[in-house]
Amino acid sequence: MRLATFNILHGRNPADDLVDVDVYAAAIARLDADVLALQEVDRNQPRSHGADLTAVAAQAMGAVEHRFVAAMTGSPGATWVAATGAEQPDAATYGVALLSRHPVSAWQVVRLPVLRTAVPMRFRGELRPTLVRDEPRVAVAATVEAPGGTVTVACTHLSFVRWWNGRQLRSLTAALAATEGPLVLMGDLNMDLRRAVRISGLTPAARHPTFPADAPSEQLDHVLTSGDLAATASEAVRLPLSDHQALVAELR
Repeated sequence: MRLATFNILHGRNPADDLVDVDVYAAAIARLDADVLALQEVDRNQPRSHGADLTAVAAQAMGAVEHRFVAAMTGSPGATWVAATGAEQPDAATYGVALLSRHPVSAWQVVRLPVLRTAVPMRFRGELRPTLVRDEPRVAVAATVEAPGGTVTVACTHLSFVRWWNGRQLRSLTAALAATEGPLVLMGDLNMDLRRAVRISGLTPAARHPTFPADAPSEQLDHVLTSGDLAATASEAVRLPLSDHQALVAELR
């Protein structure tokens, strides 16, 4: 089974700051994933031409099952608030998505602990820290009926605040602990591989730097496994969009 995780930056190419939905669809098709985890996914957002980027990806890869879960609703720079799960289908939203070419027998949504205060962050070239607010974070998991057996696959995008994303990862692994059979956790965890493995207790299926996309020097994106899953191959893939590379792992 071929799995991939990709922070798509809402389909945007940082070189020209534009979203080309056709380029995005071709990139998803190129990954040729059986199960695909996407982060920073738009639905009905003006900046991505009102497209449902999950549906576009599903068609491009031939997914028979897919689920988008909104973390935020509204438009950036305007009304931008936490999603509740009760949004109307035509609402402008942003979140994570999980897609599968194999049947899914169950879905689970996990809303992660929210950092409710602004925190000081240091940015390159600035002498003083800047107060920034994190956004709500969510995860979506699927019970995938793969040819080799049932496997639970989860997708998430954790906080960029180091001391908080560890708490979110612990919360997520606890929420998934009751799942039966092997587990695959994929996504942009905003932490390095060693820390992700230590906190989650899972096994890495891919070891490749993924960020920044043009000259990756750190691995923020991960495919982590439990159970008797074994990685047979892996790679990081540079695609013509996003500031991340996609991470791919072949599992058996």
